[in-house]
Amino acid sequence: MSHKVERLNEGQVKITVTVPVEQVERGMHHAAEHMSEDTTIPGFRPGKAPYDVVKERIGEMKLLEHAAEEIIRATLSAALIEEDLNIVGQPYFTMEKMVPGNELIYSAEIALMPEVTKLGDYETLSVKAEDASLNDEVFEQAKKDLLRMRTVEARADKAHPLTKGDKAVVNMTMKRNGVVLEGGEAQNHGIYTGEEYYIEGFMKEILSAKEDEERNFKLKFPKDHYQKHLAGEDVDFTVKIKEILKLEAPQFDDAFAKTMGFKDLAELEIKLRENLNEEKLDQETRRQEKAVLELLAEKSNFPMISDLLINQEIDKMIYELRQWVTQNGMEFNEYLESVKKSVPELKLDFAKQALIRIKVALILEEVAKKEKIAPTPAEIDAEVDRIGEAVAKDPAAKEHIFSPEYRDRIEAQLRNRKTVDFLKAKMVK
Repeated sequence: MSHKVERLNEGQVKITVTVPVEQVERGMHHAAEHMSEDTTIPGFRPGKAPYDVVKERIGEMKLLEHAAEEIIRATLSAALIEEDLNIVGQPYFTMEKMVPGNELIYSAEIALMPEVTKLGDYETLSVKAEDASLNDEVFEQAKKDLLRMRTVEARADKAHPLTKGDKAVVNMTMKRNGVVLEGGEAQNHGIYTGEEYYIEGFMKEILSAKEDEERNFKLKFPKDHYQKHLAGEDVDFTVKIKEILKLEAPQFDDAFAKTMGFKDLAELEIKLRENLNEEKLDQETRRQEKAVLELLAEKSNFPMISDLLINQEIDKMIYELRQWVTQNGMEFNEYLESVKKSVPELKLDFAKQALIRIKVALILEEVAKKEKIAPTPAEIDAEVDRIGEAVAKDPAAKEHIFSPEYRDRIEAQLRNRKTVDFLKAKMVK
């Protein structure tokens, strides 16, 4: 085997490997042994057919394709060790030559592991802690949300005028200069007239309308509206009332508390405050961690990080988003339609955050190395056992969790957790 290395830029290399015919043929013989175990060949027991018989049965090119995977894995590892290259992520392969009876030539573009050239001084950098105590406004809103969850909707009489506190189901169109705004059409849209977050003047225009009535009016969008192209602009509305629903909300009292499984209202309020306090503390913890890591990333210096590595991180973020969307009961294409984005547009949006994520990962590794931060074997065992208990009835999942590869992953997660806690203790004031 021979290879040559070409440095594409500061953070990326291309390795071209040439595998001689003899090594390729050995790989094909080895592949034939494995493939014959799963192939019925008349006159031979599984895995016992001669190479020439297997080759004729399966096809020489199929054998070569099967053998190539193992050949590439072994030869690329050897080349990387010989060149002493510290790589990260997955290589991008190009098959340059793959013909039976010939040498095998392939190339692999690989991102090199970047190094932190200057680590931000976490002894002097600081992030300010914010008040995480529960305020009355949040508590009152949580009570309203609980009541809304138990609110019963009842169709109002056709002659009933829309009154504050009702829910209106409407068809609505918004236009500017006679052109329908992007996302400015809604069918069967629910409007809660008791809420305050609609554009100023909107509720006044539709209150007192009856079922099947259409209202046309013009409103000026606020100057600080999040859609900058609409801020301060006049927009024409057409709103047709399809249905009016009267909302019958329960009282926030002992009877309501009992429907929620509590002894009385006092017990419900205590539990609600506990949950809200815990949520506020979790939010502040996440904010502190994000602020600490992003400040360190900003104040640290890095070599050029390759586009290959950034693209792989973006792909990982897209995968994580797909998982989250699926877990929340939505198809990914539906999600894309709801946010009016294509996958390429999402990738562009993710580019900046992907770079930050890479820098943060490098910082955590550097700090852990510098401060000799690592979980103990007992801590790793305990975490693996905890996760294993959750899948005790799934043999395949349990086997995966107790594998050496998964243990390495848990060790890395615990090390990162300890490192983040170390940095927070140093930097949060």
